[in-house]
Amino acid sequence: MKLQEKQAIVEELQEKFRRSKVVIVTDYKGLNVEKMSALRRKLREENIEYRVVKNTLLARAAQETDVAALEPHFTGPSAVAMSFEDPVAPAKVLTDFAKENDKLEIKVGVLRGKILDMADIKALSSLPSREILLGQLLSAMNGVPAGFVRTLAAVPQGLLNVLVAIKDQKEAA
Repeated sequence: MKLQEKQAIVEELQEKFRRSKVVIVTDYKGLNVEKMSALRRKLREENIEYRVVKNTLLARAAQETDVAALEPHFTGPSAVAMSFEDPVAPAKVLTDFAKENDKLEIKVGVLRGKILDMADIKALSSLPSREILLGQLLSAMNGVPAGFVRTLAAVPQGLLNVLVAIKDQKEAA
């Protein structure tokens, strides 16, 4: 690989590291081409980029980014999964795939400068997706005004019930 090609890869990766919400480093040793293609397909469906890059290029690209903290983990065969939209999606896909294929090892990740170990990545994967969280937030936000309207409507209803009871009492007497 020529020096210009390496520099272009480093610049491209560095720009992607800056834009990404989460970066997860994996060891893919032992996965055959068929399983690797299946993993890439699953990641692509969730708009996650998965790159196999030399460790030296990863280390250079990580400099001056939040991913720099991962530099000691760039050993052995390394691939990085980067998500630019949903930080939960790569954790979900990779942990699900690792359950089915024990050859895939999730090493470490980084989320907004914070290093994620395997336990953190599993916890992140158990969170609902972004769409579900937004739906839950919208439901909660919608529930407050609806409850307020029901409370306001109950006041005149209660007054009307009292007036009807007084009317019935006077008619009976």
